[in-house]
Amino acid sequence: MYTPPAFIDDDRDSIHATMRAARLANLVTATADGPQVTPLPLLLDAGEGEHGTLYGHVARANPQWRLPVVGAAVAVFMGPDAYITPSWYQTKQETGKVVPTWNYVTVHAHGPVEFFEDAERLMAVVTRLTALHEASRARPWEVSDAPADYIAAQLRGIVGLRLPISRIEAKKKMSQNRPEADRLGVARGLAASDRPDERAVADLIPR
Repeated sequence: MYTPPAFIDDDRDSIHATMRAARLANLVTATADGPQVTPLPLLLDAGEGEHGTLYGHVARANPQWRLPVVGAAVAVFMGPDAYITPSWYQTKQETGKVVPTWNYVTVHAHGPVEFFEDAERLMAVVTRLTALHEASRARPWEVSDAPADYIAAQLRGIVGLRLPISRIEAKKKMSQNRPEADRLGVARGLAASDRPDERAVADLIPR
């Protein structure tokens, strides 16, 4: 990923926070048949390995898991993003030499991907994923709430994946390359938006 030095995010806690906040990631693998991409929720186990390990699952009918992978896989996580109008820049008033851009946060987690069919391991993954996404509910649903034979049948329709992260690229493009007055203008403009994601970007603009 092209990342100018001003936009590099090398803080482990910040990177993991972006990955955990993403509701959906994209798993990308290179194959002899061309790139394969699947959107899916992924669980980050930060304590497993130097950079953490990702877990998830794909549909058994999805050809991605059957195709031999060339090189490492990449899991792409997106954070908040927003269009930046040059009208917010002080520089517009001074010189007019401004153009639009886009601010965003993203993390690319690289590593060798392992696909597995073992029912016990699959049960562990879906249980952990379910617990993660049900945690905020007043009465969380649990895998054990469904009949065991029904869950067993559902597990036969998916394939698990494990991706130990060997390398992370993280980018936080938040107008760091603009003068302070321009950054303040961007922050004010985004803070006034009716879109929650744009207000989230406003909070990340360096003051």
